[in-house]
Amino acid sequence: MQSTIPFKVYRFRWTILVIYMFLIAVNQMLWITFAPITSDAVSYYGVSDIWIGILSMCFMIVYVVVSIPASWIIDKYGIRVGVGIGAAFTGIFGLLRGFVTTDFDMLVIAQVGIAIGQPFILNAITKFAARWFPIDERATAAGLGTLAMYVGILVGMVLTPYLIIGSGISGMLYIYGIIAMVTAAVFMVFGKEGPPTAPCRPDQEERSLVFDGIKNIFKVKDFNWLLLIFFIGLGVFNSVTTWIENILNPRGFTNTQAGITGGLMIAGGILGALVIPILSDRYRRRTPFIILALVGSTLCLAGITFATAYWLLLVSGAGLGFFLLSSGPIGFQYGAEITYPTSEGTSNGMLLLMGQISGIAFIFGMDMFKSPVNGSMTMPLVLLIVLMGISALISTRLKESAMMKKEEVHKAA
Repeated sequence: MQSTIPFKVYRFRWTILVIYMFLIAVNQMLWITFAPITSDAVSYYGVSDIWIGILSMCFMIVYVVVSIPASWIIDKYGIRVGVGIGAAFTGIFGLLRGFVTTDFDMLVIAQVGIAIGQPFILNAITKFAARWFPIDERATAAGLGTLAMYVGILVGMVLTPYLIIGSGISGMLYIYGIIAMVTAAVFMVFGKEGPPTAPCRPDQEERSLVFDGIKNIFKVKDFNWLLLIFFIGLGVFNSVTTWIENILNPRGFTNTQAGITGGLMIAGGILGALVIPILSDRYRRRTPFIILALVGSTLCLAGITFATAYWLLLVSGAGLGFFLLSSGPIGFQYGAEITYPTSEGTSNGMLLLMGQISGIAFIFGMDMFKSPVNGSMTMPLVLLIVLMGISALISTRLKESAMMKKEEVHKAA
């Protein structure tokens, strides 16, 4: 028996998704700009390491403050307005960095401006997927949106050192500023709120606004578990990528080897964000893939913590990225489904907010509890392994999305 509820899916959804992905990638590229050139930036600006670190750390701090207002604006006024605000902040303040390259105080202000734009862009990932894609493509769309985050980080990590060789820090910031402004302008011109008609059944479309949604999500037991999982998982990723050199140097690995390991983590995440969400949509399951990702992440984190062979370190780094980062888009989509009718922007924003809070706490905690003798971070890493193991156990308590089960029944009908 065929379903009698018609709806249309538009091919233009992929074009809009690509435009949105470029905006996400550029915002993340601007965030990570100074991480791979810390020593050069210290010399150029005449400030300490911690001030260069603040140029990246401010994104986490600003996110904590701006996330809920950004989600409210996205829910109240839609994707074009909400993401458009993020695009404007990214383009204007990204270009401003190119004009104030020698003034560190103005650079910090510009960086904070870009950071304000970040939650307006990232919090819309699952709402964008729901607005343009049918439910059995939404994890794939969310995965591609999340993939753009990782690509932006990877491009920033790899490209920035090469740009300062040829153009210096001033030239590099100007080039990035032009890219940011052009990308923002493209979104403003071609970005659309949604297709002419919804790409799904009515019961998969209607959503409540942010404050009603926040009341609703804390009543959903599985979403509370998911918040804890994201708190641990994103905190682990942010802290390990931040301290990768400090983690590996005490065991005799070079900065180059540490950099390659960090790059493989991101590359593994890109592959995972491509493959795992597609499988999740294909088999119409969320929870088995979340469990798989967390178990795999725990094992690979143990490899990074204790590996003494370089090959094992590389495998562990790539594996951690593959499993941990692939769990993000599935978790975002699963959270949006189980908290229905809470808005996707609200559930997405709350999950990312947990990761920003834990990222700040874990980064400072790892530095605080490292060995005073040789700087080894084995002890805090063991604690992170335990926390990842706990998150894997918690994930076994998650029930499959009722919305996805309902879709499977409709597909079979």
